[in-house]
Amino acid sequence: MEDSIKRVEGGTVTSAKGFRAGGVYCGVKPYGADKLDLGLLYSEVRTTAGAVFTKNKVTAPAILVDRDYLKDRHAQAVVVNSGIANVAVGEQGRVDAVEMSKLAGNKLGITTEDVLVASTGVIGVELPMARIRTGMEDIEVREDGGTLMARAIMTTDTHPKEIAVSFDAGDGTHAVVGGIAKGAGMVHPDMATMLSFITTDATVESAFLQTALEEAVDKSFNMISIDGDTSTSDTVAILANGMAGNEPITAEHPGGAIFCDALTRVCIFLAKQIARDGEGATKLIEIVIEKARTLEEARKAARIISTSMLVKSAIHGNDPNWGRLMAALGRTGAYIEESKTDLFINDIFMLNNGTPVPYYEDAVSRSLDQEDVSIKLVLNVGEASATAWTCDLSEEYVTFNSEYTT
Repeated sequence: MEDSIKRVEGGTVTSAKGFRAGGVYCGVKPYGADKLDLGLLYSEVRTTAGAVFTKNKVTAPAILVDRDYLKDRHAQAVVVNSGIANVAVGEQGRVDAVEMSKLAGNKLGITTEDVLVASTGVIGVELPMARIRTGMEDIEVREDGGTLMARAIMTTDTHPKEIAVSFDAGDGTHAVVGGIAKGAGMVHPDMATMLSFITTDATVESAFLQTALEEAVDKSFNMISIDGDTSTSDTVAILANGMAGNEPITAEHPGGAIFCDALTRVCIFLAKQIARDGEGATKLIEIVIEKARTLEEARKAARIISTSMLVKSAIHGNDPNWGRLMAALGRTGAYIEESKTDLFINDIFMLNNGTPVPYYEDAVSRSLDQEDVSIKLVLNVGEASATAWTCDLSEEYVTFNSEYTT
């Protein structure tokens, strides 16, 4: 099954049939015209749509608007600005979110309620709607505009994050899933601590589309952490326009499982890109929990270890201090038997059945001096597994975030 999923070269959110996108600079960001800050994604036909949103109780007006718009599980476009989150600004926030949808809908010739809206950036600042109105006039949606859209949603990201894969939809029809994401700070696994917009030209039944998205998010965006903070604006939305011409995919359809695999692959790729691009980060850290008692305990253990400041700082300094990993594991709430636990750092055996394995400290330290670091804890108390991703904690992170708005 997995072999039938292929990476699309140069793939992005417009790789699926019928999707177009674009991005412009309109002055929401104060950083200069080299930074795009208004993006627009459009499907030639109305789509089946689904979304997952932040659990932060301080919720962006855009999310409240999107929840209303998605009650019929359809959409046709997404408009996004970066630089200002449009959060904690009173009733004006909702007024401006609705106006953004209306401006995009008028430009594209579709109804306001079919345009999802998102904003990301500094909290507590009103949107400069005059600039956004001008930007909307200038923006052009086109088939090769996916990367422009990916750039337009960036804030502190160092590069755009995008991917697409093709797959067999189960009836001999080939379809595509493409996506973009942004995120580099205020990232913690409580859905989903970033923005991501995913498209597919497959025909997918609406309830199954939502379920598949939720499951993919649980395995990807809900398993990353950079700094332990959850944003007010986190959104993952998916649009399925059916232009591949396949039979509708449902949970029982032969293409159901492979669609879920393709969607999950896209989400995991984007999630890892977010973790790798963490503010001040120099390393991507993968935390693998194997043979836990339950899936819930495996996920909880991986996520909590990924948030340990002591673990993240040790990895930054190439310090093979595996005691910090065991201490973090012990506070996760997962069932463990110390005498059964194995621990590996970059596949180097460090702990066997709770007993230290002799190792050369310099050799392990050298193995940590690379961009990708793997930590695996085998609990040997069940059959459940989970993986989380994070980044190292550097001096640059502290410096950057002490000056974020100044």
